Parts: sequence; C-alpha cells; structure tokens
Amino acid sequence: MNTSFNRRQVLAATTALAASAASTAWADDKKKQDPKEDAQPVPGAVRSKFDKKSTAEQVTDGIDMSGKTVLITGCNSGLGYETMRVMMLRGAHVIGLARSKDKAAEAIATVAAMPGIKGKATPVACDLQDFPSVVAAADEVNKLEMPLDVLMTNAGIMALQQLEQVNGIEKHFVVNHLGHFILVNRLMEKVKAAPQGRFVVVSSMGYRWAPESGIEFDNLDGKRDYQPNKMYGQSKLANGLMSLELAKRLQGTTTTSNSIHPGVINTNLGRNFPWYVRVAASLIGWTFMKTVEEGAATQSYVATAPTLSTTSGLYFEDCNPVIPQTEAMQDKALAEKLWAKSEELTKPYLPQAAV
Repeated sequence: MNTSFNRRQVLAATTALAASAASTAWADDKKKQDPKEDAQPVPGAVRSKFDKKSTAEQVTDGIDMSGKTVLITGCNSGLGYETMRVMMLRGAHVIGLARSKDKAAEAIATVAAMPGIKGKATPVACDLQDFPSVVAAADEVNKLEMPLDVLMTNAGIMALQQLEQVNGIEKHFVVNHLGHFILVNRLMEKVKAAPQGRFVVVSSMGYRWAPESGIEFDNLDGKRDYQPNKMYGQSKLANGLMSLELAKRLQGTTTTSNSIHPGVINTNLGRNFPWYVRVAASLIGWTFMKTVEEGAATQSYVATAPTLSTTSGLYFEDCNPVIPQTEAMQDKALAEKLWAKSEELTKPYLPQAAV
C-alpha cells in the first residue's frame, strides 16, 4: 500500500483537524458560558429595525455627521477602521487613535482616498498599555479646542496565551480597561461640552467568561489561575461596568454612555488564539461569524442614532438594547467599586477633578 502523502493532502488533513478542534472548542466555550436561550430586550427601551446582518453603512444611512467629531481608539484595523471609514463617509471629523501616529496616519490616508468620503481625520498616537502615552494623547486632543460628540473605546487585546503584566497588573485589564479609563476621564469635559455627547464602550459578550465573583480585585495581577478567556472576560466585564457607572455619574447632563457587543468577527483581535482556532476561523468562520462591516454596525448605531439621544446605561447587541445575561454586568455596586479601584490604580494619570 502506498503511504506517501503530498503537501496538499497534508495541508487538507491538517486544516480539517484544525476546523474540527476549533469547532469543538467553540461548542465547549458556549456550554461553559451557560447563557439564556436568547438575549432579552430591555423593557421600554428604544428598539431599532436593524439586526445582526445590518452593516455600519446601513445603520447610518441618511445621518449627516458633518460638523461632529468622533474619537475612535484602534482606528488602524478591524472594527475601528471600518467605523472610522463610515463616520468619515457621513462627514464626521474623526480623531483616529492607534499605538503609533504613523499607523493612525496610514489608516486615515487609505480611507481619505476612497470615493464618497466627505469627512476628515486627525491621527493621534495612543498606546493603551503605556499610561503616559494615554495622557499625551488626551492632551493632544484637548489642544484641538473642539467638543467630542462621540468618544468610542474600541481598541483591545484578547486571549494572550501566557500571563503578561504591565506594572504588575494583568495585561488584558490594563489595555482593555485601565488605559481607556484614563482616556475617558481626561476627555470627559470634551464630551460633556458637545450638545449631546456620547461615550460608546466596546465591550463583548465575552463578559460571561469573567470569574464568578465578577472582578477579582485580589487577583488583578493574574497570578492565580491565569486563563486567557477568563482574563479577557474580566476586562470586558470591566468595560461594561465602567459604562454603567459613567452613565450614573452623567445623570442630569446631555451626555450618555452605553456599552456594546459587536459580534464574533475574524479580525486582528484573534491573533493570539492557538493556531488551530485561527486556521478554522479562516476556513469556516463565515458560517457563524459576522463580517467586519456587520461587526461595526452596533457601535456605529449607538454613536449616531438620533433616537438614542437620551438613552444611557444600557448594553447593546445587534443594534438593540438587551438585558445582560449575568448579574455582574448589571451590578451597580460592583461598578462603583471598580471605578474607585481604577481611580486608585491610575491616580497619577487622572485629571485633578475626575468625575
């Protein structure tokens, strides 16, 4: 019997195995999350006509963003890039933040060259794991002397396979939450100065992977029981809780704060997954993942929809507000405690009169 295999056969077998393994892993994760069957709508909240197949262009169709300024972190790839493109298409001035000014400028240049683009953009360097860099970025934005109609915390990291720390704190928590916490506080007055400012916090349904206690305040260094999904989930829960507490602090103003889940999308966010998950995503991801255009829809909708001008403190999936599927994501006491701890951890980098 001939037992030789050519490279194509080996590749086919490997990718089939990868797809099978990744599908099994995906199913296992879904079981561990133990969600309710369907996300439940928020009683009395404004509902849209859009759904999981809607794109960012569709949800902003007919909306004129001329004269408005939108800040987006992580503008150089994935959802941030698509959201920036659509905001500029609608006429907005986008302040695009990326880890380096060159990355931001390059992304902006490619969008500006596209047909139909009416808006402009300003590149700003902001490395969320480097707190002085976040302060410098906020200072640069403040010097522009214009209100921010939208501040969108879009950038993030996911699934670091080994424990990494920044200044003794687990890296997911630093990049996804604390870096944005500093930015939000330092630009708070800019957003409040807009006629109707909006904070749009990109969280994730990954909040369901967070520890049972919600936020492990005694394990923020991640040394105890490090698991990539758990730490990512904790940081995404922190995003949602930050938005919840922010909404409470903004009561009585015209400024709102809401968090969103964009969907499962094959972007650079997944670059730290095991190889078999990345291979499977490229092969079979289309069967269950959103496109980038669909993934950017919910954050674009929450940033621009006129009907949401007074909606605050909610969590959105598929362009509609839903009830989070864990108690922790709605825990106002936990949100207040997290805000206080975040202030403690970032105090040297906050404005003197933080909200």
